[in-house]
Amino acid sequence: MSADMQKLIGANEEDDEEEIEMDVKEEDNEDHENGQKHIAAQMMLGADGVMPSTSHQFQIQQQLQEQVSTPGGGARRSRPLEEKERTKLRERHRRAITARILAGLRKHGNYNLRVRADINDVIAALAREAGWVVLPDGTTFPSRSQGSRPAGDSSAGLTSSSSQMLSQQVPPTSLQGVSSGYCASVEYNACHMKGVFMPTPAPYDLSSSGHSQSSGMVGNGGEQTESLPLIAGSMEVINEQIIGLPPKLPERDFAGTPYVPVYVMLPLGVVNMKCELVDPDGLLKQLRVLKSINVDGVMIDCWWGIVEADAPQEYNWNGYRRLFKMVHELKLKLQVVMSFHECGGNVGDDVCIPLPHWVAEIGRSNPDIFFTDREGRRNTECLSWGIDKERVLRGRTAVEVYFDFMRSFRVEFNEFFEDGIISMVEVGLGPCGELRYPSCPVKHGWRYPGIGEFQCYDQYMLKSLMKAAEMRGHSFWARGPDNAGSYSSHPHETGFFCDEGDYDGYYGRFFLNWYSQLLINHGDLVLSLAKLAFEGSCIAAKLPGIHWWYKTSSHAAELTAGFYNPCNRDGYIAIAAMLHKHGAALNFARAELQFLEQREDLQEALANPQGLVWQVLNAAWETCITVVSENAFVCHDRVGYNKILENVKPVNDPDGRHFSSFTYLRLTPLLMERQNFMEFERFVKRMHGEAVLYLQV
Repeated sequence: MSADMQKLIGANEEDDEEEIEMDVKEEDNEDHENGQKHIAAQMMLGADGVMPSTSHQFQIQQQLQEQVSTPGGGARRSRPLEEKERTKLRERHRRAITARILAGLRKHGNYNLRVRADINDVIAALAREAGWVVLPDGTTFPSRSQGSRPAGDSSAGLTSSSSQMLSQQVPPTSLQGVSSGYCASVEYNACHMKGVFMPTPAPYDLSSSGHSQSSGMVGNGGEQTESLPLIAGSMEVINEQIIGLPPKLPERDFAGTPYVPVYVMLPLGVVNMKCELVDPDGLLKQLRVLKSINVDGVMIDCWWGIVEADAPQEYNWNGYRRLFKMVHELKLKLQVVMSFHECGGNVGDDVCIPLPHWVAEIGRSNPDIFFTDREGRRNTECLSWGIDKERVLRGRTAVEVYFDFMRSFRVEFNEFFEDGIISMVEVGLGPCGELRYPSCPVKHGWRYPGIGEFQCYDQYMLKSLMKAAEMRGHSFWARGPDNAGSYSSHPHETGFFCDEGDYDGYYGRFFLNWYSQLLINHGDLVLSLAKLAFEGSCIAAKLPGIHWWYKTSSHAAELTAGFYNPCNRDGYIAIAAMLHKHGAALNFARAELQFLEQREDLQEALANPQGLVWQVLNAAWETCITVVSENAFVCHDRVGYNKILENVKPVNDPDGRHFSSFTYLRLTPLLMERQNFMEFERFVKRMHGEAVLYLQV
């Protein structure tokens, strides 16, 4: 990418040299024309200001022609050669700087500027990013204020309602380029968003207050319009911001916004394999510091591999009981995760917690209890959903094992439920605790942005597939796709996922429907038992954000993970309906995902984090389920916190919807460093809707 950019800059500089020479020639021609005009004026007027006679005009004209044709004549002001060279050097230096600026904007700012872009293109791109409308003729006005249009605008005949509809078509936060926003919006909504609502966010670096967008003001014509969220509400201010005069831009003020509880996820190894609390004194100090800044509570994983490690139905909760008492004494709340998967080998895992030993022993004699790919490789992260109803775990089915574990937890910590200390129980439904297939295991060779592989080749899932194929009347469909590529393949490299591939054929639709329905059935069954075990308490399920290849027709990476969500089908509505059936909340673990569009690897993978975020959120909100979230990436800076805040509390949502809670990933020594902790304290206050000082970045 950098090599291509260097070539682009080099090509620009060669073109610029030609333009410089043309500019210098044009200046000389202008001097020549100005000299001729000056001479002509002298010819037309005499020394005393009166018109000379015809014979006298002829004599003057002959003299002037001789002067113009003679080098060094007095009529034409000849520029010294050194001055021309200095002009060329200055112009070359200026254009080289401009080329570097434009290259940086393209590479790091995701600005789709043309090759010969100038300052006008940059200003137009910035105006679009600020939510303004830029017409093809360069006319610029706020998208939500008709009073700011110039009187001579050719489109002034548009009504207020039609202009608002036009402004809503402009895609939010993605209009950083100079291409037409209207075309991109139509294509975006038609192909990828399936008609869901996309609220227009107010960028934190442009609006001074969330309330300023709805405050009224009177325009020149006397009619009431909406005020533009600028520092001083004037066009001069936005011009100063664009050319970079103010060194800092204002943030959005979250004072008065809804209170969103903030939890902090505790370290993975806070309880060791013997179910003992590690470093209780140090943890107590950290919890007190968190309490001092009004953090609402903490989240803790209760690992199946620790509590029921040695023998079936022999549970050891000692370390967790000590931890819960500590949290209770500090008057903090608890979010608890029923972790039925192994820890280790995934991003962010710094400890190793396998599945229980007795489960591993069963797996050695019957490896089909684990997910299996086409090559027969087993994935021991979690149990296959094929044994949800198979009594292969010492006389119990998988869901019975999960239910016994959850019931034991409820009995052990019943007083914490009654006192309201445990505010939510998140139920692990797959690898990393997420409701998905383990389609992208690094240990089996997957590398981003690979599409992954289907995980349906253990004998129990194949038996389910055979049954479904026979019910359909096509027993030969009882097989997995044979042209779906490998873990790190790209969609266009396969016959199944490419455009107009087999995924959209009769067999492909049958297989994907069965594969995704098995995922929904697993979540439905486990959550029904969780609702029974934790009656009266809030339960939640976690969904991943698989955003790569979202801009392709097949959405291949989502398909292998179990989400039947190609461009012509909404694969998240059925999952949201299943969660709503059990009154479960949705934990969508990608709070800052939609702000990653600028990364080059996402562009190359045809990823669309923003589209995925809003599709999942709309599916959740349409079915009236609670949405909670956590950050997917480590965050210690104000820019990252601002992005999370904008997503948790979308400013322009017409129904005022927001996330119900947020969990910060995770408590580490780095977070407790002075500067990082001050930023985190400020973030917590803004999540709580409190006013904070020093809004400047």
